[in-house]
Amino acid sequence: MIAASQSAPAVYSAAHAEIYDFIHAARGRDWAAEADEYAKLIRARNPEADSLLDVACGTGEHLVRFGAEFGRTEGLELSAAMREIARRKLPGVPLHTADMRDFDLRTGFDAVVCLCFSLAYVRTVAELRGTVASMARHLAPGGVLVVEPWWFPERFVEGFVSAALAQEDGRAVSRLSHTVRDGRLSRMTVRYTVAEPTGIREFTEYETLALFEEREYAAAFTDAGCAVEYLPGGPNGRGLFIGVREGGR
Repeated sequence: MIAASQSAPAVYSAAHAEIYDFIHAARGRDWAAEADEYAKLIRARNPEADSLLDVACGTGEHLVRFGAEFGRTEGLELSAAMREIARRKLPGVPLHTADMRDFDLRTGFDAVVCLCFSLAYVRTVAELRGTVASMARHLAPGGVLVVEPWWFPERFVEGFVSAALAQEDGRAVSRLSHTVRDGRLSRMTVRYTVAEPTGIREFTEYETLALFEEREYAAAFTDAGCAVEYLPGGPNGRGLFIGVREGGR
């Protein structure tokens, strides 16, 4: 495993995990529609795909839908708070605790996905390559790897700000974010305010995401034994990398 002294991927706090689905749904996320699109992309390259691993699965919203599309699904998530929420949604679905940079589940899948730009939480090109290699090792021959990247350096907007408000009976949540560039990294400050019958609380999250180049993502796939293509656009505007492990059926 990677030494503890090295930077670890983001691990969401319990406070963040508890409002994650609520605030992002208000921002327009449709996890079911996204999962349907990913399933189509996977089956276009491997029509018989029937097993899927979701790496950095978060609260499990994509996995809920994937469970209707694939006969066997599993998740991998480092954050205990996010994983606990996923467990409540996905009884009977294996949810593994592991660092995505170096893991071994001792089984293979027809598809592996790593969505919501989670791969960019690793800090260096070496970690990028190692993480992609770990995921590719879990693909059966002809298996499909789908990765949603963070922004490429030339597309990053310095000082980007965003705001969102979610409200339902008894609760309102606001989210404000500000992102700046720091060399090959982007640093995002996200401030949350949660209003509930018990009162108002605030907390701030700090997220660091690597600004990898398109060629660096693609090289990681190639070195891991996957033929790779980049599809611009995608569900969130950052595109998708899709790899197919060599040695197809």
